Amino acid sequence: MTSDPHITHLESSSEHVAFIRRRPVRIIIYAGLGLFAMMMVAWPILTQFLDPDFQQHIEQHRVMVGMTKEQVLKSWGGPQSINTSFTKEGIRQEEWIFEDWENAATVRHRYLYFEETVLVGGWYEGTKERNVKDFPAAKPHPRIGS
Repeated sequence: MTSDPHITHLESSSEHVAFIRRRPVRIIIYAGLGLFAMMMVAWPILTQFLDPDFQQHIEQHRVMVGMTKEQVLKSWGGPQSINTSFTKEGIRQEEWIFEDWENAATVRHRYLYFEETVLVGGWYEGTKERNVKDFPAAKPHPRIGS
């Protein structure tokens, strides 16, 4: 130790830096967050690049944002009902509703949303994640968006 009080103060303060404020830790955290953000953007693009016409999705009875109505019909078949509306800009929006009957008293719904002829989103109404083995073999029920 030196007798200079300024150097002693600097040495002691560097020893008490919080773990999260250390430069290597911050670099790792920021790099991880940056990689996560890049994957959020790159994953849909990569999926589209690997299956540009959605043939693998259709064969596996899955749907994905960006599919056309015809591709969804090939993958899932026709919906039980379709609700149509128009935005003030004149864009046609459709909500396709699929029904999955689990038994005579229980029905779950799958919803797909289209703008013009392109799938823009969807969701599944259910209380739990359903596995392929849970679905009847005669009518496959895919996951949305993967």
